[in-house]
Amino acid sequence: MSDLGYILRKTRQEKKISLDDLQEVTKIRKRYLEAIEEGNYKVLPGSFYVRAFIKSYAEAVGLDPTEVLNMYQSTNPSPAIEKPVVEVIRSNRTRVRNTEKMSRWASSLMFVCFILLIFGIVYYYTYKNYKGTPADEKPTQTQTPRITDSTNPSPNSSVNATGEGKATTVATSTPTPTPAPTPTPPAVQVKFSSNEKGVDNYIITGTANLNIQFKIKGSCWIAVNALTPEGDKGALLRQKLYNDGDTDLFDIPSSAYLNVGAASALQLMVNGTLVPVGDTPNPKRVQLNLQKS
Repeated sequence: MSDLGYILRKTRQEKKISLDDLQEVTKIRKRYLEAIEEGNYKVLPGSFYVRAFIKSYAEAVGLDPTEVLNMYQSTNPSPAIEKPVVEVIRSNRTRVRNTEKMSRWASSLMFVCFILLIFGIVYYYTYKNYKGTPADEKPTQTQTPRITDSTNPSPNSSVNATGEGKATTVATSTPTPTPAPTPTPPAVQVKFSSNEKGVDNYIITGTANLNIQFKIKGSCWIAVNALTPEGDKGALLRQKLYNDGDTDLFDIPSSAYLNVGAASALQLMVNGTLVPVGDTPNPKRVQLNLQKS
């Protein structure tokens, strides 16, 4: 067994990942995984696949793939490997497509800005002309009620000089009750509490459920467990090797425990709050403690 194979097998056993589980995560045949641990690289189909399989193995068990590949290169020096022509062609096509998309996006943005500018100019001059129209500036006239003297005035009527009575109505206003203010629900708070035995602990308040969102930048193996009320690991909700651009969403009515293989590849959002997990491709463990009011 080579030194590299010993390190890979030891890391896998420490994380309690069987070869069958590793085969399911990496999609690499079990006999190839065993050959990598034994250092028997001749069993693998070619040197290009050896590097690719070793990289996938390292990512799945939470090791830095760059350091693992450097260790393999130092013990198994080989001439520079030419990348398949198909991969180069696809890469060039991708760059061309991206350049075309950026050009179309920039053209569309300029067109929209031009249209908005035209509408803004038209609105400005229309509003200016409308505001300056003399017909709109009408004086406000206030009518003052006439008071007539009488010999026998009464609260509800008045009598003029010819003896004719004219009734007057007194208007009373009823105060409008002020509606009671609607209570504002407490805002969701996600706070870092402590780091115990390599596990970052966060406390989440102001919500009944945990809303966990993943966004992957690169490649990362993640396992998600729901926690029991006593704080022990409960059901395994998901165990998966995510690829670049993958997203995932969990809505959990209890606390949760995350085991992340490469922290720098994960963007973690908890109930709309960004939770930092690190900027290095090292394993990370995070416990989200939900405290319901």
